[in-house]
Amino acid sequence: MKRRTDEPHSLHEHAAENLVFIRDAMERAGSFTAVPGWGGVVMGLTGVAAAIIAAGQETPQAWLVTWVAAAVVASAVGLVAILLKSREAGVPFFSRPARQFAFSYSPAILAAALITAALVRAGLHSFLPGVWLLLYGAAVVAGGTYSVRIVPLMGMLFFFLGAIALFSSRLIGDISLGVGFGALHIIFGAIIARRHGG
Repeated sequence: MKRRTDEPHSLHEHAAENLVFIRDAMERAGSFTAVPGWGGVVMGLTGVAAAIIAAGQETPQAWLVTWVAAAVVASAVGLVAILLKSREAGVPFFSRPARQFAFSYSPAILAAALITAALVRAGLHSFLPGVWLLLYGAAVVAGGTYSVRIVPLMGMLFFFLGAIALFSSRLIGDISLGVGFGALHIIFGAIIARRHGG
């Protein structure tokens, strides 16, 4: 019986297609493990500093500037920490799990920015702690579905603090901000660093 000359070629192509499919499926099933542990701790220290500084501000505008500046610093720290952890782990920064994390995390953060602008324009600064904590918690829970298991838990605690802050006094709102963006980041950052490498 005469064998076809293109059979080995076809078999090779079929095997290559299967390997591409398997690799793609594994990447889809993978989780975003570059959540920064030590970066989270530094973000938490930034939150603690912001809470202390903001408590001493005499005007809502100065209070707002303090927290916005802290958010910018913490975001930069988080991004650099993710880049460094991704590089150290040999994981592409734009891997599918990383993109899924970012696309799930971003809408609530954008909503927080827009609602912040609207509340400031209306002079309703007292609602900001609750809104920030709720929407950051929602962002972390959403992004955390593509990350290590502890991340969504942290998001739920932020959400819980936000619910308290939204219906409490300004003092409780300020304390909730310090506990959330300060203590929770430090605690969960240390746990992530210990269990998931940095």
